[in-house]
Amino acid sequence: MEQIIKVKSLAKFFGNYPALEDVHFEVNKGETFGFLGPSGSGKTTTIKILTGQLLATSGDAFVFNQPTASLNKAKYRRKFGVLTDNSGLYDRLTIYDNLKLFCDLYDVPAKRINNVLEMVNLENEQKKMVSKLSKGMKQRAQLARAFLHEPELLFLDEPTSALDPANSKHIYDGLRELTKGGTTIFLTTHDMHEAETLCDRVAFLHKGKIQLLDEPKKLRRQFSDSSLQVLLKDGRELLLPGGPNGAKALYEHMQADKVVSIHSNEPTLGDIFVGITGRELV
Repeated sequence: MEQIIKVKSLAKFFGNYPALEDVHFEVNKGETFGFLGPSGSGKTTTIKILTGQLLATSGDAFVFNQPTASLNKAKYRRKFGVLTDNSGLYDRLTIYDNLKLFCDLYDVPAKRINNVLEMVNLENEQKKMVSKLSKGMKQRAQLARAFLHEPELLFLDEPTSALDPANSKHIYDGLRELTKGGTTIFLTTHDMHEAETLCDRVAFLHKGKIQLLDEPKKLRRQFSDSSLQVLLKDGRELLLPGGPNGAKALYEHMQADKVVSIHSNEPTLGDIFVGITGRELV
């Protein structure tokens, strides 16, 4: 499988402060890779290194098989899109005029604007001045700009942090369509629902180090105790252990037609993160 990003022994220090230490991972073509951690864990620093905005202190980082320091060349910058908290738009222009400007810069046909505005649920707002937009609308406009030139690789730093659930779902649908077309997405977030919804694999970053890396479903199974939560018709909630004893008890309740619902006790990604690091993803 083709690897779009390769990172080995990556470290970044600001003075004596280690923002990243001995970080290793790869991202495959067409994958949505979640880089998860609380504020200050090193997520944005990693994106800045991978997009050539920062130099690493040590280690290796490659994007499109090129050292990230070379990504300032135009032929590579056209291959990726970036959304970060400083992905600026021109306040005195409308949403449409902002995107038309970037169409001209990237030699993209203007008809593409309607496509990306639909992806972010702004097709009816394109004549609004950016200075008049709410925080959530501005974030969606920035997403549209990141999608505009159909990049091979998207770096998305907290892409739905200012959005309501309905617009977040709309964005998720658009991102899935992009990956179906072969786009690779590097997603940083502290939203565990977002990670479970979108990501093929996730890495847990804490204090500049990766603590775990795997598919969400595999991580949940790995940390599951196999117990079951059972709701009975008389209102009682039972926690049944995994294994033969729990299976026997469940069978007896089901045979007596007492069961309303059964749920596995697999932990969420947030539960796993707290268990590994001792802190919440905020």
